[in-house]
Amino acid sequence: MDNVKNDKYYIGRIFEDLSYIIRHMQETSAEDFSNNELLQDSMMFRLIQISENARKLSDQYREEHSIIPWTAIFGLRNRIVHDYGNVALDIVYDTLKKDIPDLLNTMKENLDE
Repeated sequence: MDNVKNDKYYIGRIFEDLSYIIRHMQETSAEDFSNNELLQDSMMFRLIQISENARKLSDQYREEHSIIPWTAIFGLRNRIVHDYGNVALDIVYDTLKKDIPDLLNTMKENLDE
């Protein structure tokens, strides 16, 4: 079993989480999201995981792929983790519905994974 955790591994995990979010948010309205605590927790967990895996990428990798908004990814994680009770769900919803698909497309276009 290959258990190598390198940039390729972490990018693969990020792609998985982005795809998961898109799949589960595709048919979800803002009202459905705001009324579904389990979905909120699941999506915020995935956003945190994306940031955690992005943080494990080598500095060189992130510099070579500076088109990806790494700082914004880290910032969103910090807001969720450190201000969880006060996270604006409308902003999280917009991020999940608009920014995450855009991020996945940008990554697909600009990464050679």
